[in-house]
Parts: sequence; structure tokens; C-alpha cells
Amino acid sequence: MPETNRIEYKRELHVDVDIEKEVIAFLNYYEGGVIYIGIDKTGNVIGIADADGDALKIKDRIKNNISPSAMGLFDVVVEEREGKEIVKITVASGSEKPYFKRKYGMTEKGCFIRIGTAAEPMPQPMIDKLFSTRTRNSIGKIRSNRQDLTFEQLRIYYEEKRKPLNNQFKKSLELLTEDGVFNYAAYLLADENGVSIKVAKYRGTNRVDLIENNEYGYCSLIKATKSVLDKIELENRTATQITSKERIDRRLWNPVAIREAVINSIVHNDFTREVPPKFEIFADRIEITSAGTLPEGLSEEDFFDGVSIPRNRELMRVYRDLELVEQLGSGVPRILESYGRECFRFMGNFIRMTFPASEVVTPQVTPQVTPQVKELIKVFETVHNRTELQSILGLLDREHFRKSYLQPAIDAGLIALTIPDRPTSSKQRYVLTDLGKQLKRNPKKKHTK
Repeated sequence: MPETNRIEYKRELHVDVDIEKEVIAFLNYYEGGVIYIGIDKTGNVIGIADADGDALKIKDRIKNNISPSAMGLFDVVVEEREGKEIVKITVASGSEKPYFKRKYGMTEKGCFIRIGTAAEPMPQPMIDKLFSTRTRNSIGKIRSNRQDLTFEQLRIYYEEKRKPLNNQFKKSLELLTEDGVFNYAAYLLADENGVSIKVAKYRGTNRVDLIENNEYGYCSLIKATKSVLDKIELENRTATQITSKERIDRRLWNPVAIREAVINSIVHNDFTREVPPKFEIFADRIEITSAGTLPEGLSEEDFFDGVSIPRNRELMRVYRDLELVEQLGSGVPRILESYGRECFRFMGNFIRMTFPASEVVTPQVTPQVTPQVKELIKVFETVHNRTELQSILGLLDREHFRKSYLQPAIDAGLIALTIPDRPTSSKQRYVLTDLGKQLKRNPKKKHTK
């Protein structure tokens, strides 16, 4: 079959193939389209050597280099044709046209449209017209990829605040799309989801020596938020300085400012990019990185003045109900009471906050090891996937294995993920950390690192 207005062929994925351009052209095209990698222009199947690797690269490029978010608008799969592997990219027509390369913005250099069998630059008048009429994306409008959602955790948190949820809470909290199905906000707040927030701890002042890699998630975002707050509160120890006149006790970080920073990074994170916020603890500082830039229409000066344009108004509503957020616009001013503007760094796709510690600390890790975790550590040999570990332990229930064995071992810093940025990857493997190896060698000894 030759190329058409809806079919594009690429012989291979190399540096000269502008995959973002082709995807954007189909996103902006009223019918969408399909791109095949591993087929030449005449329709002959060539195949590619590392189809899985190319598929992963393509997914990352689409997610990270195209704006607005194309989440839910594309699918990348590996197929076999004539005994050879190819990659098929299916692209739907987007509802937030014009889509563009983040690097170039809404310009003729960044926007493209499918014309015949080619991706052509979009004329500026068309760009302006599409932008003026597009429907902006939000977690309230995006359909959840799961519709079997439950909200028992959310009910408990509301009951604790004496605000019990009634039978209409899904509508009142705006957890439904206009079509009446669960949206992405509902997915984030549900008892189970695929979102996990990482809290990493390093021995020194760089990312060379990772000593803890904790993940809090796969549960209601409220529960994950509280877990992150508890973890950072645990790390925010009191440093004591004794002078000739007095004893001075001081926390490593101002607790009010850090709490506001944690909650702000989660509530205002751009979850449409499928990238959760990240927390990193170093010997001399803590770094908090959230996805997304300042909302359209909000300048840096407005931001520092406390002007608030909630990115995720559905989340903001719930966080305010549960008294995790006091009022709109209060977070940044509270942070600035203890730290200067220089702690904020605005990057192309992320916002990072860096808070220096009151003194350089030497991290210590003392894992709390349950019998199940000890049993898991004992069976480790080299690198294992989840199925192998469950089989060795004779466990059939996947969720029981994750909650009672795997996740506690990861939280204790005994096991590391081979693909830490994609915890739910089908290619995920697990290895023992140095601390895990110590425990395996001497399970009866209390290990401190």
C-alpha cells in the first residue's frame, strides 16, 4: 500500500527523521493518521533491529517535545510484518489544535499540517485561528483510562474533616467528563492508579550515590501527598548549636515553607504530561521538581506576588476541602518568607525549587525489615522481574506481593528499579542495593548506612 493522506512510511528511526513533525501534522489533521517505522516509501517492509527500543524513544519524544499534551491521542506498538518487526504509531486528531513543537512554539517552524502525503508548515493565519477556537486540555476533560475506580480513601479523608461525601460527590467534585465518565482527576484521586511519586535520597551533594529510592503512590493522590509530607518531615531533623550563651535548635529546612512547596508541586503539577513531581534530598539541600511551566497569562512577577492560576482546579478544590491548602495564592508568599526568589528555577518543561539545608548532613538509613521483606531479599540472586520473584516465593496474588514484599523493600532502600523513571514498565527489573546485599549477607544484623 502506498503512502496516503493518512499513512506515512519511514525506513528507520535515525537523527534525520523528524518524528515530532509527522505526529504534529496528524494531530492537527482532521482525520489523524498512522506512521510506520521500518517500511520504505514504496511500501516494502525493511524491518528494524531494535523495535522495542525505538518504540520507547518515540513515546518519550511525543510526550516531551509536543504541546499541548498528546496524552491519550497516540499509541505506539511493535508489529510483525513479513517476519520482520516494525513500529506502528497511530495518531488521533487532537481537540486542542494547533499542536506544535515545544522548542519553537506556535509558529510556522513549530506547527505542521498534513497535506496530501506530506507534513507541511502551517500558515500563521491558520495557527492563530485554531488557537482562538481550541478547547484547552485539563485533567477534568481527559477521560480516565480506567473506569473501575473506587474512592474509599477519599471518603475517609473527607469524613476525618467532618465533610462526608454524598452519593453525588463524583459530580460535585467534578470527577466526571461532560460525557459522564471518570476523568483524569478522578483517576488521580482513586484508591488505585498508576501514578507514583519518587523521593530520592543521596549521600553527597550530587546524584552519584543514591542511598534511598522511595516511591509513594499507586493510591489516592491525597494519600501519596501525606506520605511524602511524612517522609520529608522525618528527614527534616533538628540541628543543635551550642554557644557560650545559649543552645540554638534549628530545623534543616523551614517546615512551613517546605510543606507549602511539597503541596504546591503536587497540586500544580502538569499531570497531562504523565510526569509526577519528584523530590530529591541531598546532603546540603532538597530539590523539588514539578512538570509544567507557568500557566498561560501568568508572569514570573505575578507568580512571586502570589497571583494564582490553578493548573488543576479539580485537585485544588479537594485539597482545600481537606485543609491541605488554606487559600489560593498563599503558598509562594509563605515560601518567600524563608527563602529568596533564587530558590525557584523556571525551565522549559519543569519548575524546580531548591532549598539549602541549615547545615550539611551525613545521611543515615536504618531500614525497618519485616519477615516478608527478609524472605524476598533472601531469594535474590542477580536481576529479577516481578513474575520471577513471585514464582520463587510461591505467591499467586500480585497485589499482595507488591504491598507486602516488593514495595516495602523498595521503600527501605533494599531493592532498586532498573528503570526508575518508569516503575510500571513491562521491562522493569529489580536488583539489590548495597544495603540489600548487606542484609542478605547478614540478616540478623541491624544495618545502618
